[in-house]
Amino acid sequence: MHLPDGLIPLWQAAIYWILTIILLTLYTFKLSKTEDKQKIIINTAILAAVTFAASSISIPSPFGVPVHLFMIPLVVILLGPLSGVAVAFICFIVQFLFLGMGGITSLGANVVTMGIMMSFSTYYFYKFTSELDERLGIFSGTFVGIIVATISQIVILLLAGVATLDVLLSTLVPFYLFVGIVEGVLNIFIILSLFKLKPEVGEVPQI
Repeated sequence: MHLPDGLIPLWQAAIYWILTIILLTLYTFKLSKTEDKQKIIINTAILAAVTFAASSISIPSPFGVPVHLFMIPLVVILLGPLSGVAVAFICFIVQFLFLGMGGITSLGANVVTMGIMMSFSTYYFYKFTSELDERLGIFSGTFVGIIVATISQIVILLLAGVATLDVLLSTLVPFYLFVGIVEGVLNIFIILSLFKLKPEVGEVPQI
């Protein structure tokens, strides 16, 4: 889902960068007002490293295209939506510099899809459905977050005029439906295991 440089017109890329900067500024402001900021920073750094490592691993899929886990929904459920945006931003910069994934001009667009849209849709859907069942909340939050990010990327690509709706729907949607199911199931095991082994993880303030 990483969009490379040169795919999006610069004026559109600038808009996505502005949105990214606004959300990162809001994250920094809320972090500065939080009493347990040191604990949040440590947990964010750990999850950013885990996200970078896990999302860089290629997993074979039945579609013939390797799957890269997002991990942002897991961060969001544990630390909150703005933390998801911050982790996405950090990971995308590191992945570009060391792995050549994504780009600099397109980084704002990638943060909008996999940071902003994925984070907030995951967070609110998780909060809503976890009142019924925690497992349902984790799975549905993860799944919906990935699908909302996919739809957001489709809109960005359509606005950039680089692909048609038919092509995008037939290629991106089936693939990320599969990714959403796989990552949703994995997150159930990972998050519930964390809550069981380290209950204090669930007590960290969310941003």
